[in-house]
Amino acid sequence: MRGEYKVPGGKLVAVDVEVEDGRLARVAVSGDFFLEPDDALEDIDGALTGMPETANVAQLASAVQGALDDDVTMIGFSPDAVAIAVRRALGHATGWHDHEFEVIHEGPEDPAMHLALDQVLTEELDAGRRGPTLRIWEWASPAVIIGSFQSLRNEVDLEGAERHGVTVVRRISGGGAMFVEPGNTITYSLYVPASLVEGLSFERSYAFLDDWVLGALADLGVQATYKPLNDIASPAGKIAGAAQKRLRGGAVLHHVTMAYDIDADKMTEVLRIGREKLSDKGTKSANKRVDPVRSQTGMAREDVIEAFTAHFRARYRTVDGAVTPDERAQAAELARTKFSTPEWTARVP
Repeated sequence: MRGEYKVPGGKLVAVDVEVEDGRLARVAVSGDFFLEPDDALEDIDGALTGMPETANVAQLASAVQGALDDDVTMIGFSPDAVAIAVRRALGHATGWHDHEFEVIHEGPEDPAMHLALDQVLTEELDAGRRGPTLRIWEWASPAVIIGSFQSLRNEVDLEGAERHGVTVVRRISGGGAMFVEPGNTITYSLYVPASLVEGLSFERSYAFLDDWVLGALADLGVQATYKPLNDIASPAGKIAGAAQKRLRGGAVLHHVTMAYDIDADKMTEVLRIGREKLSDKGTKSANKRVDPVRSQTGMAREDVIEAFTAHFRARYRTVDGAVTPDERAQAAELARTKFSTPEWTARVP
């Protein structure tokens, strides 16, 4: 059996392994990584040989780490990366190419409906009624989307939001507030099974799930990087912010809001961006913290989205998809009974 794991920003790790009597046998680790001294590769193979077939990522990584002397240097990979490749070889974890992704790009939706669709589509994947999916959003109206645990009054100037006709909604994932306007924002959601991020910490899963869009931006001439915990940035400034929600059944919602263009003055009138939040960003102004994709590419928003989806389709197996009538009906009810209600929006006053 063979498993592979491409380290975000790093190298490819591959593992060929056989299993005998419930334990790993004849383990061979390979890849385009760098390792010194050379014979440490044999130590890695030896550390994995004999491990239980059921060992998790932490146990496998610990075995690899324990077998390496202090003078061993691993460049472009890590014990965790080796462990993830092993788990994939054994079928406990999956890679991008093990799945076929539906790509959905439909018409504009109200903010509450978008958030309801995120919950419904993640739950449908969790229940096995939907496969892995990439959904591109179109916005029907301007909005501020606050994180699940943020204080409404501390994050949003409600008078400013009302003055500018901005709807305030709360999503099911954590993270910070996002200001969006139709035509000025690129938003997408990934709905994936837990097996795709098996063994990855939350921080590493952000980098892993954002890796494709970094490649798409590179195609457009934007040298973007992942910036922990949940930002995508270029030398010119922040481009996007990501957030995640994991259901108890294991399904993962990973969504990203990217600034194509931005009315920075309006944003600061609607959002209360505190000095404490900006202090660790190396800037005194929220206007200077975000640099839109438009200024870096010179491309129309529609062309940027087309380039993104083309890059995703080139990397992974995809089919055209759509929100089903049943999913839409569930989302409409949830938008009405949850995401449009003051009880949910002000759950943290």
